[in-house]
Amino acid sequence: MTENNKKGTYNPPLKGVVVLEFCQYLSGPSAGLRLADLGARVIKIENPNKGDLCRILPIKNQWVGGDSLLFHTINRNKESYTANLKSQEELDGIKNLIKKADVLIHNFRPGVMAKLGLGFDEVNKINPRLVFAEISGYGNSGPWAKKPGQDLLVQAMTGLMYASGDKDNAPTPFGLAIGDILCGLQMVQGIIAALIYRNRSGKGVKIELSLFESLLDFQFESLTTFFVSGKKPSRSAVNNAHPLLGAPYGIYECLEGHIAIAMVPIENLQETIACPGLDNYTQEMVFTHRDEIKALIADHLKSRKADYWLTLLREKGLWVMDLKDWKRMRAEEGYQKMQLEQDVNLDNGRTITTTRCPILIDKNRLLSSKSAPLLGKDTDRIKVEFKLKNLQS
Repeated sequence: MTENNKKGTYNPPLKGVVVLEFCQYLSGPSAGLRLADLGARVIKIENPNKGDLCRILPIKNQWVGGDSLLFHTINRNKESYTANLKSQEELDGIKNLIKKADVLIHNFRPGVMAKLGLGFDEVNKINPRLVFAEISGYGNSGPWAKKPGQDLLVQAMTGLMYASGDKDNAPTPFGLAIGDILCGLQMVQGIIAALIYRNRSGKGVKIELSLFESLLDFQFESLTTFFVSGKKPSRSAVNNAHPLLGAPYGIYECLEGHIAIAMVPIENLQETIACPGLDNYTQEMVFTHRDEIKALIADHLKSRKADYWLTLLREKGLWVMDLKDWKRMRAEEGYQKMQLEQDVNLDNGRTITTTRCPILIDKNRLLSSKSAPLLGKDTDRIKVEFKLKNLQS
């Protein structure tokens, strides 16, 4: 739904597209979430006993209506259809549902869908126009195929942890499930491209993507530098923010608060903050003497509050920013103007606040107040609507 859609003036771009989501946890469901935001009808195919295991995966031990808050966050605006895929009768019902779908997404381990009789070759015979989207940890073949595809473990495999933290710190993981989320978003790109191709050619396609490949692609800037030079990027010993960038790029502690300084010429910075010793360095030295320069700046900025430095630096038009936690960010007029939050109505009468899809289309914000589904909530209705077998669940 969109703001204008309430008045019947706008239809989201994927309206009418039916997506079957055979997914667990984060990567596949995050792809389904964005497709739903863009107007697709997303039906989660879940085990009737446990459902998507994300239902029992808490973040900060927060639960809503018996399911984890994480599940509600990543599965809003979807439907839930339960089926025992080891039952031939229920599997036949799923195959009939596949006949009428446009997209199938799964993130089961390699080989699982084929063993169930739902691999690409089998599904393509059922529905030759279907887009079959498959997410794995490390690809479907090769020596890594059976490794556990969990976000932290994939971060550990890709070298990503050596981009954050200071030189003497231990490897530092992202504080988010970055691999899962990126993989889901990249899968959406592939699915939309495949739908365009399908609409031109009449043929469905198979899309394969792994968490490992997504995180490598995420690092294309740094990896290309490594491929060309053969040298591993060195994290800064002081206030590292990007191992490939020179001084003063980083986060700096002040007498009160912190500031972020981006690409600021050393001479301009020195003219503004009058840092003792900084005038001994030139712009040509920001890489070769990076740590020395940053150490000088770091010591000097601790002498005054962040607001003092920000005022000076902004008056000169230099690229700086104060650091905000989420509470301060939400209080800002600029944040409020973007209307990035939406309320989701739960079945128990409660509401939770979450983010909206950040994309605007013809000035329409893509909103939905529909909550994540209770396990199997939509099974009987979908069976009737799609004329599936075994109408009683």
